[in-house]
Amino acid sequence: MAFKPLAALVALLSVSIAHGAITRRVTCPDGVNTVANAACCPLFAVRDDIQESLFDGGKCGEEVHESLRLTFHDAIGFSPSLTAQGKFGGGGADGSIAIFESIETGYHANLGIDEIINEQATFILKHNMTAGDFIQFAGAVGVSNCPGAPQLEFLLGRPAATAPAPDKTVPEPFDTVDSILARFGDAGFSPQEVIALLASHSVAAADHVDPAIPGTPFDSTPSDFDPQIFIEVQLRGTLFPGTGGNQGEVESPYPGEIRLQSDHNLARDSRTACFWQSLANNQQQMQAQFKAAMAKLAVLGQDVSQMVDCSDVIPVPLPPATTPHIPAGLSQNNIEQACATAAFPTLPIDVGPQTSIPPVPGS
Repeated sequence: MAFKPLAALVALLSVSIAHGAITRRVTCPDGVNTVANAACCPLFAVRDDIQESLFDGGKCGEEVHESLRLTFHDAIGFSPSLTAQGKFGGGGADGSIAIFESIETGYHANLGIDEIINEQATFILKHNMTAGDFIQFAGAVGVSNCPGAPQLEFLLGRPAATAPAPDKTVPEPFDTVDSILARFGDAGFSPQEVIALLASHSVAAADHVDPAIPGTPFDSTPSDFDPQIFIEVQLRGTLFPGTGGNQGEVESPYPGEIRLQSDHNLARDSRTACFWQSLANNQQQMQAQFKAAMAKLAVLGQDVSQMVDCSDVIPVPLPPATTPHIPAGLSQNNIEQACATAAFPTLPIDVGPQTSIPPVPGS
């Protein structure tokens, strides 16, 4: 019987001890990266490709915002209540929005999402991934470019979608709070998890709410995953960044910033206001809650027992680049108190005059 030299074994397998348990890691064929499961090794090439060619060299820009939006719009197409009625309730995070693009992009809630679907299509073909896997992988990699974000989980192994998701499964910004919470509840999310998912708006911008001003951010720091979204939505709205009267938009507190009606109402509803407020000055809580809710969203409709955990391929984001504050020119007096059981936290005020927030540039 022949034995491999010890050095060769070490090159193939590294062992670490964490919390008393032995964790074995496999060295990938590139000789550089290690993973817990060899099936994850091909993802490093995919990661490096999309970082360079989709995310403009690893930036937290427009394609990251749109890729993160796509993870949600694909996955939330999942309705157990429709299934209980004998109808097709959708396959959840199965890539149907890309496979059946001609159908699902016709749904009003998916307006404009065809742009990122078409950008991602080239990479899906090039790397021979299922659309469901690629959409969730790209979202997790993309958000890692945003300072302050958590390292999201990624599980590999979604089969290809076989049918389009039903219409009306994606909530709209003009929906009532009752309707939004009911839709999320149908998919298995609590009101607290709804707010946790809305942390994604900290690195988001609107292109189609007011088509005259594409790239208008939801808060003053759209390249940072930080609590500013939970602070600034709580400020009293006084203006529209473009033209008023757009469906799903309400007045915002700051020039160049757009506010969704749904965000405004959820921040002030008795079922969600206190949890919303609790994230306004708690970066760690925001990270933890978002990571947990995204892990749940990313596998809706999937058999997790048949999937491989490849979370170790996702980059670790940089630490937060900001600290919670009230934008210059405003003060604590501009906060609209909504939580009945605790006061809004006292925050430092950014120095300097009020200035307009610039739009997120296209790539």
